[in-house]
Amino acid sequence: MISAAALCPAPPLLARELTGADPVIPELRRACLDAAAGLLASAPEVVAVIGPAAEMQAWDPAGQLDLADYAPALRKAPGTMPDAAALPLPLSVGLGTLLLDTAGYAGQRELHSVSEHSGTSDCVALGARLAHRAGRVALLVMADGSARRGLKAPGYLDERSLPFDAMVEQAVRSGDLSALLRLDPALARELMATGRPAWQVLAGAVDGRQVASKVRYCDDPFGVGYLVASLSMEN
Repeated sequence: MISAAALCPAPPLLARELTGADPVIPELRRACLDAAAGLLASAPEVVAVIGPAAEMQAWDPAGQLDLADYAPALRKAPGTMPDAAALPLPLSVGLGTLLLDTAGYAGQRELHSVSEHSGTSDCVALGARLAHRAGRVALLVMADGSARRGLKAPGYLDERSLPFDAMVEQAVRSGDLSALLRLDPALARELMATGRPAWQVLAGAVDGRQVASKVRYCDDPFGVGYLVASLSMEN
């Protein structure tokens, strides 16, 4: 059963190796680290990391993120290349594992990616399966909101992005995650909101239970919606 969850975005800047000692948006990184630590405080037996990628699939828990894909100079640095025995992880899932590593988690993990083409029913089914993996399961959901929230955003400005992201934020703040199941996959693609399927996995795992939430960060630097929150399902 799901005991806790954490929501974090998945920009490369969360990786310390890519920003150095002077991190970009330090308050965002701190909020994500606090959310990961709060997740582990629920004493989970299994932590599942969910994030968007090109395909919907499970990943080797021993996999790593190849940071050199984002900073080629790191190819010569020790500890920045993934283990050759495991496929390199997609960015969102790999950043989730880095957060767990930083928080000191050494327990059982499950890693899953979902894609923009993953239907709502498939996401709900994945969430339901994960919820029954153990007596206490925690979810770390790595998901970005719309990337069309300003004139300098990656996808330029789309005025529909603000109400779309506001609906997600309200669902999280109110603890009514079933509202996330009403997100339109086609609209999410148009708004470049890659987090839609990952949020719906979470909603499927929670399965209508009321959630207590704490929003740690909500802003749109670079024109992309980033939401960080800690969720508890103990009630």
